[in-house]
Amino acid sequence: MRLTDEQARVLQALADAPEGERVDALAARLGIDQALVAAAAVRMQEGGLLRIEEEPYEEIVLRPEGKRWVELRFPERRILDAIWTAGGRLSMAEAPERTGLSPKEIGSSLRWLAVRGWARKEGATLEGLLRDPAPEPDERLLEELSRRGRATTEELRHAGLPVEEALPLLKGRGAWCEQRSKLHRRLFLTEAGRSALERGLETVEEVNQLTPELIASGRWREVRLRAYDVRLLTEPVHPGKRHPLQRVLDETRRVYLEMGFQEIVSPLVESAFWDFDALFQPQDHPAREMQDTFYLERPAEAPLPPDAALVDRVRRAHEDGGETGSIGWQYRWDEARARRTVLRTHTTATTVRALAADPTTPRRVFSVGRVFRRETIDYKHLPIFYQVDGIVIDPDASFANLLGTLGAFYRKMGFPQFQFRPAFFPYTEPSVEVYIWYERRSDWVEMGGAGIFRPEVTEPLGCKAPVLAWGLGLERLAMMRYDLTDIRDLYFPDTEWLKGVPLCR
Repeated sequence: MRLTDEQARVLQALADAPEGERVDALAARLGIDQALVAAAAVRMQEGGLLRIEEEPYEEIVLRPEGKRWVELRFPERRILDAIWTAGGRLSMAEAPERTGLSPKEIGSSLRWLAVRGWARKEGATLEGLLRDPAPEPDERLLEELSRRGRATTEELRHAGLPVEEALPLLKGRGAWCEQRSKLHRRLFLTEAGRSALERGLETVEEVNQLTPELIASGRWREVRLRAYDVRLLTEPVHPGKRHPLQRVLDETRRVYLEMGFQEIVSPLVESAFWDFDALFQPQDHPAREMQDTFYLERPAEAPLPPDAALVDRVRRAHEDGGETGSIGWQYRWDEARARRTVLRTHTTATTVRALAADPTTPRRVFSVGRVFRRETIDYKHLPIFYQVDGIVIDPDASFANLLGTLGAFYRKMGFPQFQFRPAFFPYTEPSVEVYIWYERRSDWVEMGGAGIFRPEVTEPLGCKAPVLAWGLGLERLAMMRYDLTDIRDLYFPDTEWLKGVPLCR
């Protein structure tokens, strides 16, 4: 086997490493690019001259949220400082002003104060138990990571840090740092490799391409063209690519278009009429309260549909059922409440508009868009998120068609296991909630609701045919696709995570 210069140098260097040597360390010792060392090792392993063994290791990466709290100091330590500044006792009402933390951050820190034995809560007062405690293992670990950015658990142990004590504490703060499993590759000289060294190595120049100069000089007879192996390790390349969430949105659109649906859009700012009333949602429903919905000050009102007869049919459906055969909600419908402007709470407002615009033609439409709700921000809720809504208008449509359509969508999105559970919604009957199986957590995850529009929805809009309808969340789908545990990571991810998301999956 005629070796290249890099292969020969690697083989000779391993003669001085009876316990083997890692690729990265060997590359540094020889002053050769790590990718070239790895490529040379693979070729020589195929020739039996050396052996490659993989050694798993753990790497910990500090995320922006963790770096922020290292710079600001852990929230529970800020609270403890404020307690002792106040003389050992601090009321919960004063805590935000004295600490600079939000009420939610203070609330989530109470557990850590108790776990560490620093303070306890008695009624509406925090009482200090320990003054100026020494840095805890997780504090020390994050402090070190703030200097390095990332480090292996082995490196952190060699630095004298209590890794085993710190990691369980940091698991409760998943957004602060990330633990990643990786592999080191260690090279060992084989007996065949030792024999080759003893006999003496014959080297050949290896080139990437046949150039005019090589041909003209005749040196092409003395060189070897380098073979390309797509399995070899290379320096990572991070091309421009669409954001992972945008890719899920685009794929959702593509799947529905492939299934023969037409895409529709509607305004982000809706009238309560289209967002709630046209969907037979009662005007005293909790979802229409200020604590759940964003109402606009300007403009405070939107015009009702120009078709006065349609508005009147919706009014009657609410009050006494009108011609639908229902008794309605048995209250006096308020036109002023229907005129109020809201940031749409679901894209069902889009599909019900499409239904009203053409209630008789058999058709399939869908909408992908942002919706807004007054949610408390946490690991699975945001006040802004994406939904996909769809309807099928067809005289022959059935509940089985609805379930089959939803199943086809999730299979095409790569989730073959799904189930439907009975549910209640004001505007569909029968209704189901849709769940898909999340393999990584071995659990079912709710994705949204579906059903057949009630006559109180369809008939006031002029539709006599069955209408299949659904509204599904897309952030959770993206989280499952990219193995995320916090919805905020889709909107505030670190660049290292974005670089590492594969283009194909």
